[in-house]
Amino acid sequence: MKNIIFTSASALGMLAFAMPAQAQDDPVTAVDAGVFAGDNLTVGVGAVASPSYDGSDDYVISVFPAIRGKVQGIGINPRAGGIALDVIDDDDQPVSFSFGPTARLRTDRDGKIKDEVVKRLGDLDTALEIGPSAGVSFNGVLHEYDTVSMNVDVKWDVLGAHDGMTISPSISYFTPLSRGIVTILAVSAEHGNDKFNDYYYSISPAGAVASGLPEYEADGGWNSAGATLIMGVDLDGDLTNGGLALVGVAGYSRQLGDAKKTPLTSIRGDADQFFGGAGIAYTF
Repeated sequence: MKNIIFTSASALGMLAFAMPAQAQDDPVTAVDAGVFAGDNLTVGVGAVASPSYDGSDDYVISVFPAIRGKVQGIGINPRAGGIALDVIDDDDQPVSFSFGPTARLRTDRDGKIKDEVVKRLGDLDTALEIGPSAGVSFNGVLHEYDTVSMNVDVKWDVLGAHDGMTISPSISYFTPLSRGIVTILAVSAEHGNDKFNDYYYSISPAGAVASGLPEYEADGGWNSAGATLIMGVDLDGDLTNGGLALVGVAGYSRQLGDAKKTPLTSIRGDADQFFGGAGIAYTF
């Protein structure tokens, strides 16, 4: 029997960027590989409706590109606002591991703020977060073609915006519903240290005067936890031969700790955060 790969690339590769925290690496298992047997890329674009900032109750629509694939044994996996590379080439094993660098461009509150009160606090600087990503996947857990993946990303800001660190663990379950339809259910969370949370959730005395909101000093801790459902549908009914696929994503996250208590959420926003989107991807 051939060692061949069935992957969610056409689905996950296009809209993994929409997850509230960094998503899992592409899970794989052994069926007819087709285009995924060698080097391959999935490129796509989608539109996502999400809160205008973490903790907001106003929603905006954003358009994002995404890329996923494998080139010369290096896995390329999309992340929320960024990308992760996997330098361990063992996707066809019953238990596979991932490790490599990850990067994210964090644009929270650097624009698109709809709340006039929050706008008075001014825009925040864009942060570039870089660090390692590691994970493990178990193939064939409940049936021959499913995968359970666990992953964690640790990142530090290198542009001097928040100068902090985040930790983002996730667990996902991937299963095909047919040869042309795949689904992924993921749960994820995000932890920020003192510097990160102070930058995004504190309100300084000057900010309190400008906005009318009370002063607030945020400490580090878990900021959010949530779940995301992704479905991909290949347009010719066979994901393994590449081509066009449609993707849909829906999710919910809950603000926690000081990210929930900050006036940005408790007074001007909502701890319940929803998001959803759709897009199209092409695999070759």
